[in-house]
Amino acid sequence: MASNSSKAVVSFIVGAAVGVAVGYFLNSDKKDELVDKLKYQADKLKDKFKKQKEQYEDALENELA
Repeated sequence: MASNSSKAVVSFIVGAAVGVAVGYFLNSDKKDELVDKLKYQADKLKDKFKKQKEQYEDALENELA
């Protein structure tokens, strides 16, 4: 069983690696491409949730009518 201190060290190393990767992408030339992809995916997800919400509202309205 791993001790708490070894778990903390591993967590720190993983966090540092993620931070370095994020920093690299945000400072690279591909930053705009990455941001555009994230915005596109967020918009798709927002539209999906909006459609699902409308379906639930219609179903609820039909049940109550």
